[in-house]
Amino acid sequence: MKEKIIILLGLFFTNCFAIDLQKANTYNDEIHEIKNWYMSEKLDGIRAYWNGKELLSKNGNKIYAPKWFTKNFPIFELDGELYTKIGDFENIQSIVLDKIPSREWKQITYNIFEVPNTKGDFLQRLEKIKTWNKLHKNKYIKIIPQIKCENKIKMNRYLEKLINQKAEGLMLKNPDLQYFSGRSSNILKVKNFNDAEAKVIEINYKNNKFKSLVLKMSNNVVFNLGNGFTKEEKINHPKINDIVTFKYYGLTKNLKPKFASFLRIRKKE
Repeated sequence: MKEKIIILLGLFFTNCFAIDLQKANTYNDEIHEIKNWYMSEKLDGIRAYWNGKELLSKNGNKIYAPKWFTKNFPIFELDGELYTKIGDFENIQSIVLDKIPSREWKQITYNIFEVPNTKGDFLQRLEKIKTWNKLHKNKYIKIIPQIKCENKIKMNRYLEKLINQKAEGLMLKNPDLQYFSGRSSNILKVKNFNDAEAKVIEINYKNNKFKSLVLKMSNNVVFNLGNGFTKEEKINHPKINDIVTFKYYGLTKNLKPKFASFLRIRKKE
C-alpha cells in the first residue's frame, strides 16, 4: 500500500509540472476544411515554452539557455521553436539540449508561433509579441510569418514550395478561436511523409557489420529499420534503448510503417 501511495504521489507531481501546450493533429484532405485559416512553415527545431522567466522544453524540463540569450525576453508567455535553418536539427539539438550553454547559442533564434493565455483571437495574440518586438528589437526573437490560406489549392502550392526548399512541411491554424491548450484539429500539420519515434530493442548484424535496428513503437508494433543510414551512422549506429525518429509512407495491414527510413536519434527534451 505504501509503495502504491508513493507511485500515485509521483504521478500527481509529474502531472502538476507538465506543460499543457497546443498540439497539432495531422491534416486529412477528406475531412478538414481549412478555408481562411493561416499557414506557416513547419520548423524542424526544438519546441520551447517561455514562462516569462525561463525556457522549458515541451516536457517541462529546463532548457539551459545562456543568460544573454534570454536577457531581454518579455515577461509574458511565449510558445515557439528554437531553430537555425533547414536540415540542421542535429546541430540545434546538440546546442539546445546541452546543460552547459555554449557560444553556439548565437546560431539559435526563438521563432514564435503562439502567445499562450493571452486574450483575443490568433492574430490578436501574435500582435502582442509583434508590438513588443518592435519596441525592444530583440535579435533572438522572431515571429513566424503567417499566410492566409484561401483554399486547398493555395495550401498545396505553398507546401510544394516548402518541400522543394527541403523544409519539413507546413502548419495550419484556425485563427478565430481564443487561446486553448491540448491536442486539437484546430491546429494541423501537413507533410508529404509521416514521422514517428520508436525504441531500439535489438540490433541486427550480418558478417559482423550493422544491418538494421529492431524498433518497438508506443503501440507495441515491432519492425526492422535498415534504410536511411549513412556510412558513418552504420558505424556509430543507435544503441539499445535509444529513441530514434524515422519517416514512413503509410502503414501495412499489420500496422507496420511502410518504406521506413532513419532520420535521427532523438535526445530527451
